[in-house]
Amino acid sequence: MKTNALKITSLGIQHVLAMYAGAVIVPLIVGGALGLTGEQLTYLVSIDILMCGIATILQVWQNRFFGIGLPVVLGCTFTAVGPMIAIGGQYGISAIYGSILISGLIVVLIAGFFGKLIKFFPPVVTGSVVTIIGITLIPVAMNNIAGGQGSADFGSLSNISLAFGTLLFIILLYRFTKGFIRSVSILLGLAAGTIAAALMGKVNFAAVGEASWFHIVKPFYFGMPTFEWTPIITMTIVAIVSLVESTGVYFALGDITGRKLSEKDLSKGYRAEGLAIIVGGLFNAFPYTTYSQNVGLVQLSGVKGKNVIYTMAVMLIILGFVPKIGALTTVIPTSVLGGAMVAMFGMVIAYGIKMLSKVNFASQENLLIIACSVGIGLGVTAVPELFAQLPESIKLLTNNGIVAGSFTAILLNIVFNISRPVKQSSEFQESNQSVA
Repeated sequence: MKTNALKITSLGIQHVLAMYAGAVIVPLIVGGALGLTGEQLTYLVSIDILMCGIATILQVWQNRFFGIGLPVVLGCTFTAVGPMIAIGGQYGISAIYGSILISGLIVVLIAGFFGKLIKFFPPVVTGSVVTIIGITLIPVAMNNIAGGQGSADFGSLSNISLAFGTLLFIILLYRFTKGFIRSVSILLGLAAGTIAAALMGKVNFAAVGEASWFHIVKPFYFGMPTFEWTPIITMTIVAIVSLVESTGVYFALGDITGRKLSEKDLSKGYRAEGLAIIVGGLFNAFPYTTYSQNVGLVQLSGVKGKNVIYTMAVMLIILGFVPKIGALTTVIPTSVLGGAMVAMFGMVIAYGIKMLSKVNFASQENLLIIACSVGIGLGVTAVPELFAQLPESIKLLTNNGIVAGSFTAILLNIVFNISRPVKQSSEFQESNQSVA
């Protein structure tokens, strides 16, 4: 009995480590881009870790209303990083959480019939959207490599060296290691980069010393949410793309565990994801989605029981109540973070391309959908004043590159492909089977 408990605990720790870098990197990037103070950033990291645990429990706990009941791990989605930074920069942090709350509510409401909407989001649409999001994130990484926009030592040799040294270390880990070490290479890269920066005198541990050992979480820590149409549309698109990605993870885990998923199971999984997004919005955390890296760990370990995931979730909740642990991640220098960002944001683009690989490229219509949506998404991001003279009602869909590109992909898919549902369904099924 004692040996079994030790095994479950050790496997739980592995799952924590596999998703930890992804869990903390999102608040670090978003909080850094929005200029949050050290105290606010510590809270953001801590609350995100805690909410990852709660979100995971909502998904693993299968009941009549929500929860798919598979060994699923939920964490904050990378696809939301670019949109959140853009929303925060234009409308303020309160609009971020207003849009997260509404998008979560929409997911809960559409969960029962999302399967019927899936024809509007085949791989040609979702792949284009994820690719656009990844492309819009790269400038953030480049600024951080140089030390962060506005920093006194912007572009200094020390910053460049730390950034590319971190990136090189991550690449070497991917090249020469396998299994678990490879799965936590980003985390190890950040640790190695921070140690190197500390030896250069570029790490300040003051935030760790000032952080308390325990805190009480507060709803609306950053103030009451505000609601703006463009942010709501943006985050709803992000949430729907996440649902499509999650569907693939559900099918992959169903295959691993030998369980055939019904339409009702999928609806409860979508509903749990929507609830997780709402809870994240209430406590000023982030939108959540399934983490495919943990699916790989389930397959690698061969342990498919939910007890391990429950144990991991409890660990995350405990860690989330200890601000000192959250503060420890905030000491990572901006340039080190930038080096890791290149790999992570590049992977978002690569994942978008992987999704697009399921598209029939012999079809000129599909090529045109990708060309126009990615072109418009990137163009509006590069020249944000392009549609400045349009009426406000139209600018809702044009003043954000991700929204403009996404709507272009959805609209062109309706024009060219919606009359061929059998083909789209086939593409979507193939995409699901290939995830994770």
